[in-house]
Amino acid sequence: MDKHILITGGAGFIGSHLVDAMLARGYRVSILDNLSPQVHADGEMDAEGWPTYLDRRARRIRGDILDEGVFEVALEGVTHLAHLAASVGVGQSMTNIVDYTRNNVMAAAVMLEVLSQKPHTVERIAVASSMSIYGEGDYIRPSTHAHVTADVRPHAQLEARQWEIMVDGEALEPVPTTEEKLLQPNSIYAVNKRDHEEMFLSVGRALQIPTVALRLFNAYGSRQALSNPYTGVAAIFISRLLNDQPPLVFEDGRQMRDFVHVQDVARAFATVLDSDRETWDVFNVGSGSPVSVNEIAGVLARLLGKNIAPEVLNRYRVGDIRHCFGDIAKIEQAYNFRPERDMETGMEELIAWVSRTKPPVDRSAECLAELTRGKLVV
Repeated sequence: MDKHILITGGAGFIGSHLVDAMLARGYRVSILDNLSPQVHADGEMDAEGWPTYLDRRARRIRGDILDEGVFEVALEGVTHLAHLAASVGVGQSMTNIVDYTRNNVMAAAVMLEVLSQKPHTVERIAVASSMSIYGEGDYIRPSTHAHVTADVRPHAQLEARQWEIMVDGEALEPVPTTEEKLLQPNSIYAVNKRDHEEMFLSVGRALQIPTVALRLFNAYGSRQALSNPYTGVAAIFISRLLNDQPPLVFEDGRQMRDFVHVQDVARAFATVLDSDRETWDVFNVGSGSPVSVNEIAGVLARLLGKNIAPEVLNRYRVGDIRHCFGDIAKIEQAYNFRPERDMETGMEELIAWVSRTKPPVDRSAECLAELTRGKLVV
């Protein structure tokens, strides 16, 4: 049988790059996507309502996984499954709790029930998980170098604008986060991602379908929804800068993250799907290089030629964590995979794409107002 992959969410940011990667590897590709207006409303679409950047060689199915029979029909003849469709955004997940749980957890349940009960030809599965399921990243105590499991910062500390994780009056030092870290999801989105990661791994194991969950760190790059205020921070900052507004930075902007280029993310998915390794496991996908939110704002302003400093809000958004960046040794050892783009060249690719698209609509102030009304900003 020919290799045929179904990519849920295949019209989106990461999914469309995976479409390109799998076509390049000789796969037949099908896309299942509901073309959510929050993601696609401001993008350039073709006459049939699909993003113009999509490779036309891919079979396109417009539909929602939750609708009766949609996923079962889309699965016909499929040998490989990549599940990327999801509602994304930590902040919004704390107000739209039912929608997020329906789209992220119940959609997974529908897919897995079809795989359990209906005839199919699926041989391998890869599912998009998230670094958000860790909650806080890994830390050590500087005085002892002992690893410490960081608790959620108490409200009183956040109201006092004391941002670092403290134990007995000592600020903890962040270190790379491994896959063995205790999962402490701190938002509905993170809880959803933990649940659907575990659902896929448990059912995949029961059905003897090799299944991998990729815990993605902060993906960025071309085709990101620049006008969606709940998308990745790089896209949100670009939208602000192109509208001559300062990027809005929560806390003090010194929180550390791990930014990985979307083409490296797509290559990670392609690598694990194209492998004959029989495993049911989780892997971090990041750059392995931590960077502060303030640094990201500075790099983007420089590349866009904007002399605009970020506006540091000195406020906390409920569901956020302080520091988290990935240890990526496990996926390198298992699959010989390492990211290829450093942040500078990756951001240059993103900026080059932005220059070819229509100007984004800045909705950051609207998003902040919504979070404030929901008592999700301290």
